[in-house]
Amino acid sequence: MNTKSKNKILLVDDDRLVLSTLALGLNAAGYNVNTAESVDDAEATLASGDRPDLVILDVNMPGKNGLELAERLRSFDYIPFMLLTAYSDQKIVDHAANLGALGYLVKPVDFPHLIPAIEAALAQAAELRGLRSFTQQLQTALDGERDISIAIGIIMVQYRLSRKAAFDSLRNAARSQRRKLAEVAGDIICARETLNLSDQ
Repeated sequence: MNTKSKNKILLVDDDRLVLSTLALGLNAAGYNVNTAESVDDAEATLASGDRPDLVILDVNMPGKNGLELAERLRSFDYIPFMLLTAYSDQKIVDHAANLGALGYLVKPVDFPHLIPAIEAALAQAAELRGLRSFTQQLQTALDGERDISIAIGIIMVQYRLSRKAAFDSLRNAARSQRRKLAEVAGDIICARETLNLSDQ
């Protein structure tokens, strides 16, 4: 089984010949390819919930251009993209890099070089997803630690306990409820905030 068949690619180009040529080549190489002839078509495809692993988009198109779509891709949960253009313009390259482009292809595309470029972009996209996932996990852990510290402070004040006794009380409550410490801590904070609001 060709592992590339698992990778979904969205091609966006107003030139139907380029679109069909690339789509045929990439399908033959084992990719699952969708096409769009405009930014609006591409946004409709993305909004429908069809999430590609990589978007390859033309820069110069009538109406909205590829860079505008590149900016929108961030709001679609950081969908990775490469730019395709007839011009090698350093300003466009710099702008694309700032938007997070994983590659930059100049027309006419040299097909033997296209596949390695796509594979490199997909590998980089996977690394970035892993890094974002790790960052989110770390933030969740930090938020949990903060909530636990605040909840311990609330218990200390409420019941006039030492920090250790307050922590033990929180831990015992979490164990008896078979819940995570941070979840019980969050409930204590919410309850305290609710009480504060009712006192106002």
